[in-house]
Amino acid sequence: MLTTQKGVMIILDGLGDRGIPAFGGKTPLEAADTPNMDGLASAGQCGLVDPLFPGMPVGTHTGICLLFGLSKQHTMKLARGPIEASGVGLNDNDQALYFRCNFATLKKHKDRYDILDRRAGRINTGTESLTAAIGQVDLGDGIIASLHPATQHRVVLQMEGCGLSHDISNTDPGNQFKAKGLLTCLPNDPSDSAAVKTASAVNRLMEIIYEKLSEHPVNRQRIDNNLPPANGIICRGPGTLPKVKPLLNQLKLTTAVISGERTVLGLGRLLGYDLFTHDRFTADHNTDLHAKVKTTISALDDHDMVYLHIKATDIYSHDLNPTGKREMLLKIDDAIAPLINDSLVIAITADHCTDTNTGRHTGDPIPSLIYNPRGRVDGCLEFSELACNTGGLGRINSSGFLLSMLDQMNQLENFRPKDSVFIL
Repeated sequence: MLTTQKGVMIILDGLGDRGIPAFGGKTPLEAADTPNMDGLASAGQCGLVDPLFPGMPVGTHTGICLLFGLSKQHTMKLARGPIEASGVGLNDNDQALYFRCNFATLKKHKDRYDILDRRAGRINTGTESLTAAIGQVDLGDGIIASLHPATQHRVVLQMEGCGLSHDISNTDPGNQFKAKGLLTCLPNDPSDSAAVKTASAVNRLMEIIYEKLSEHPVNRQRIDNNLPPANGIICRGPGTLPKVKPLLNQLKLTTAVISGERTVLGLGRLLGYDLFTHDRFTADHNTDLHAKVKTTISALDDHDMVYLHIKATDIYSHDLNPTGKREMLLKIDDAIAPLINDSLVIAITADHCTDTNTGRHTGDPIPSLIYNPRGRVDGCLEFSELACNTGGLGRINSSGFLLSMLDQMNQLENFRPKDSVFIL
């Protein structure tokens, strides 16, 4: 009789990197002393994972979607806004339009807004007060808008009303084009009356938020403390709540997600997975790794698959801090020791690679491993970008990596691709 095994997928956000001059050209992972990850690699199989296609950079939600069991087709259609909304508990209105936003530091300059800081200094206190000050904004045409705080500088914009359209442009120019300032929201098709109405409402809201927040006590205090004020928002990724069914649900597996990051939690909630979070589980370097691992072990009692997500590795990359990323990997390596046993399938991978030299996501393949105490061993002796080049898993996409893990868990006996919406 076939015996199934339980599995833990450890997702180290932004794990893969490029060579760091201060490390002699090694990546933070290559420069880190990680005996537990190296042990898993030497007793399992390694490889390189492309989330979607080789060379194509992806965002967190795309990489996580694929590892969580969504097909490429569904993943590429899924907007970031609804995921962020689900992460803050806005998951009961499938008619509303949701945007992923940042609190930002803006400066009004004639008829435009300059963007001084896209993250308002990574503001992490006072955001509840700022969103409360906006309240319910009547934008006319039956459209009501509201803001909801997410992780750190992130905020969700909810727009309710009849005839709204997600077919509009972003107001966020992105970091590379920040000098363009706050962009005007435009309909992608000028003949689409719903998109024209929605874009116009977004532009009105940008002005209202700037006026309300510029003199807010939280921002006056930040200015007094030489911190950038959060006096505006920049928006991207509009969409409505989707209806999707991931592979793990098709296989009738019980699934848990352990994270302190709202995007990851939001996606887990959308997919019907059980969420485990705590005030000590943050999306930063101060997250309680040992408590996360302890919760993972507990969740395995009544779940087939547990996802353990750690965001801090990505944060250090975006902050151009390779030493911090390397030290975080040391802490993670120490914390995961209690998970290693002779009955659990363990995978380590990431949603994407992040270059600590530039702070941007890259299309480099992700170093990844799968350890099965009764599985194959490929001869890799350590876990790193360089070592994974020669691993037995080869170079596969995230969907293939998930399938490989589920196969190691003996969970694919009744999987029939032709009958599934999960398509590689």
